[in-house]
Amino acid sequence: MNAPKPDIPARDRLIFALDVPDLGQAQSLIRTLGDSVNFYKLGLEVFLSGHYFDLLAELRSAGKKVFADLKLFDIPATVAAAVRQLARHRIDFCTVHGNDGMLRAAAAAKGDMKILAVTALTSLDEADLKDLGFQCDTATLVLSRARRALALGCDGVISSGLEVPALRREVDHRLIAVCPGIRPVHNDDDQRRVVTPARAIRDGADYLVIGRPIRDADDPRAAAEAIQSEIADALAR
Repeated sequence: MNAPKPDIPARDRLIFALDVPDLGQAQSLIRTLGDSVNFYKLGLEVFLSGHYFDLLAELRSAGKKVFADLKLFDIPATVAAAVRQLARHRIDFCTVHGNDGMLRAAAAAKGDMKILAVTALTSLDEADLKDLGFQCDTATLVLSRARRALALGCDGVISSGLEVPALRREVDHRLIAVCPGIRPVHNDDDQRRVVTPARAIRDGADYLVIGRPIRDADDPRAAAEAIQSEIADALAR
């Protein structure tokens, strides 16, 4: 039997992808966005700036939630050690991109942090997955990985919004669905499996990861607030 859906504050469902190359740009965006964003994703680009943990501490001091999107992939013992290190910094979510042993090790070491298993990157389409050696369609791959992740002790998955309806039909609602590749309007960037915020929320997504449509907007705060309004409207339906 499915567990009840988690009670998530509406304005926490938008996760802004803070994908910038240096601390100054990151701090400027955070000031600009103000209370329009409560949750930030810190990925590999900002990690390599050399100021990752300084920025993380600033966000936590400001009362923001933090998603460490580092897609950990290594032998299980190393993944577990990395997860324990991240958990010391009061991070909310962390991504792991690996096999059963890696996911199991991460889940055992997570503490209060939630572990999200990567299913299939939203920049990949069916042809890309076949090129990587997967002999099944995207939906089948995502469902298989989601079931395994939950069984191994992970809290959720990273999945395109296109796969969320199947996740909600086939996998327990305890599984947190975090969806990148969200585009409020038509896009021509490297994200291929995309949906709008409203559709993703209506289909059962818990969190939406959105970067460029906010970061590159003429008014990033207004863009974030517009998406917040779209999320609120979708939840009310």
